[in-house]
Amino acid sequence: MRIEFNGAIALVTGAASGLGRAAAVLLHQNGARVAGADRDMRGLEELSRETGGAIVELDVCRDDEIEAGIAHIEETLGPIDILVTAAGILQRPRAPDALPMAEWDRVLATNLRGTYRCCAVAGARMAKRGAGAIVTVSSVMGATPGPVHAYGPAKAAIMNLTQSLAAEWATRGVRVNGVAPGFVATPAIRRAAAFQFVNEDRLAEAHAQRRLVTAEEVAQAIAFLASDLASGITGVTLPVDGGYLAAAGWRGFDAAGPQER
Repeated sequence: MRIEFNGAIALVTGAASGLGRAAAVLLHQNGARVAGADRDMRGLEELSRETGGAIVELDVCRDDEIEAGIAHIEETLGPIDILVTAAGILQRPRAPDALPMAEWDRVLATNLRGTYRCCAVAGARMAKRGAGAIVTVSSVMGATPGPVHAYGPAKAAIMNLTQSLAAEWATRGVRVNGVAPGFVATPAIRRAAAFQFVNEDRLAEAHAQRRLVTAEEVAQAIAFLASDLASGITGVTLPVDGGYLAAAGWRGFDAAGPQER
């Protein structure tokens, strides 16, 4: 069944690259009028050439820019029907005593606080109108521990936030769901591998499917949760992880997966 958005207005943060860009492109291909928001204007301009959609320079760490950006989109395009909070940054794995608090604050401000403020501002407008769909982006690192002591807690908090906002607005017509990607083949992961912050081959082996997830696969899940096909779903965070979470119990035995036994 094809997803049809029929001109619904979708705001995607972090739309200049990676998951955000993939989500914006797919929503556009399925009939949404997409507004992309990001700090990277060059990336947004490339997106706009592909989708023909509106763009707005927006730093999710700045409350004033969030409020002004959302107001501008609604004044120029109309009420926002869909919000996808894909803006986020990665963190270099570090021991707790080697993690500068300035870096910890920056990761939490971008990934958690930025998500919350975008949801709070856009979601309140949706609730007043009695309709809307929000899709947050967390991570499998929010469900399993790892040496990312800012990124992991931020993503775990987003999962909790998704549930609390879903309960807050459920009777006012606003659905709030999320996706929890595994490790995704994005430019950010490629850069991290190039600087040897992560080992891409080992990351792939940690997934039951023995590969990284693609941004397009995550975008498909985002589009589903944002669509009327998911009208009875709220408060759910859907793993799109190539079996990363499912394979956790196997990693303690050997490299062979279930299909190889």
